[in-house]
Amino acid sequence: MSKEYPGNPLNSKDFKKALKTKYVPTAEYAWSAGHAINRFLTGLKEGRILGIKCRSCERILVPPRAFCEECFISVDEWVELKDTGTVNTFAISYLDTMANRIKKPLLPAVIEIDGAGGNGFLHMLGEVDPKKIKIGMKVKAVWKPAKDRKGDITDIKYFKPARGGV
Repeated sequence: MSKEYPGNPLNSKDFKKALKTKYVPTAEYAWSAGHAINRFLTGLKEGRILGIKCRSCERILVPPRAFCEECFISVDEWVELKDTGTVNTFAISYLDTMANRIKKPLLPAVIEIDGAGGNGFLHMLGEVDPKKIKIGMKVKAVWKPAKDRKGDITDIKYFKPARGGV
């Protein structure tokens, strides 16, 4: 024991025991999506992409929010949009979500849904050669079968290149 770090040092037996202690936390939580996202997710379960329109600046927000962050007013005019869009930015990742190297890359992209100018959401690209992905590329949603949808963003499996490309 030192004057600088008071306390009781672990002996080798206690130290080995500390290294082998297994603890499994029970992290339970409740999360509410809120009005805007809840309706958006319900739309996805139905195979529809919903946005919300600001009556002041007329922007359509996707994903929807409770207020327009440019005008600072509440928004409540729901609109249904096509399931097509444009790649605003993308990445080609040879690491999976656990940072393991993979052979077939993941292709995350920010997709701006047609009609919702200036905003988009992060999703995956599929059915595309990574070398052919371009900013500005037109894409279309590929949906899970209706029976498999749960009301979450993965109800859209991925976005694939639309006919006509860019």
